[in-house]
Amino acid sequence: MQGMWRRIAGKQLRALWKQFPAVLILGARQVGKTTLARATFPNADYCDLQAPELRELFTSEPAFQIEQRGGKVLILDEAQVVPPLCAALRGIIDRQRKVNGRFLLLGSANPRLVRQISESLAGRVGILDLDPLTVLEVRRGRPVLGIETLWLKGGFPDALKGDFRIWWESYLRTYGERDLPQLGLSPEPLLLRRLITMLAHQQGGLLNASHLANSLGVSHHTVRRYVEVLEQTYLVRVLPPYFRNVGKRLTRSPKVYLRDTGLLHHLLNISTSEELNMHPVRGSSWETFVLEDLVRREKLSHPHTQFFFWRTAAGLEADLVFDRGSERVVFEIKAGEGEPLRTMRRLQSAMTDVDARRAYLVTQADGIVALAPKVERRGFARCVDWLP
Repeated sequence: MQGMWRRIAGKQLRALWKQFPAVLILGARQVGKTTLARATFPNADYCDLQAPELRELFTSEPAFQIEQRGGKVLILDEAQVVPPLCAALRGIIDRQRKVNGRFLLLGSANPRLVRQISESLAGRVGILDLDPLTVLEVRRGRPVLGIETLWLKGGFPDALKGDFRIWWESYLRTYGERDLPQLGLSPEPLLLRRLITMLAHQQGGLLNASHLANSLGVSHHTVRRYVEVLEQTYLVRVLPPYFRNVGKRLTRSPKVYLRDTGLLHHLLNISTSEELNMHPVRGSSWETFVLEDLVRREKLSHPHTQFFFWRTAAGLEADLVFDRGSERVVFEIKAGEGEPLRTMRRLQSAMTDVDARRAYLVTQADGIVALAPKVERRGFARCVDWLP
């Protein structure tokens, strides 16, 4: 089964293209960066810098290789593998500083690449983070997929084309053997597998690095370094708590999610929707699925939004807070109906505490119901093309 889905990030890519001489698309491996680039600029000159011959040529003479391909849009894939590339691009861009839309760089999240960009191309490059597919995207592409399929298999395009568990097993093997050494970690696939499996079993829980370290037989510094790398490579989301006092955000434990539900289900040995519906992780999995869908679309509509969860010392909690600077919005996500009135009161407390203008309970139910002034219950099916 071949899949082609029109990405909502395309609009943001075209806007950045008009504003900057170069644009960098960052994202996890196999998330669809190359497909988006080539679909947006079908006549561009494309260079895959992972190819040994091209990598050697661009490493030895980056400026010459770029300039001899002048006159067309140039796509440079896997830009992180050629360290001299950014410095060469800076000189070429500065000779025609007012000309925008010339170079499109693609790269997996890599601290070295981001550092090179910030040092060499500051003010010259727009950055777009590309996330896995949303429900809106798979509904309007080919083939059309439903919510249940995307929830089970996750949002990586190739994982949706066949057996997602075989795909994820191959992905994790490559990640452990190739990507970790490039990110400065020793290639220890067993440690990586044990850590992410433990994170899967406590999906959406508070990060306790010391507890994880004791279970793994390593230091808590090692656990924190691995979690940091998993976050940088878009496999993990570290969600901080919201406090009006910014300093407190740095001292309270964040929540940790495996960002893709396909990865989560693979690690927990879940292969079908029937198995998922019977599994204890169902509630946390649904929370992840909805949270990620909302966050992915919010980042494109409001690029400067920050994301948090809310929790009090007494244990009251809301799953997600959008902080847009001038306003905040609170969400609670439930796989079942639960107790709407109790949830409503909790959301009202959260609204007061974070000074939010509205709050939403997002469930699997149908329709939209007003629970209280400025508090609604919305079925997720009514949220896939909606943001507050």
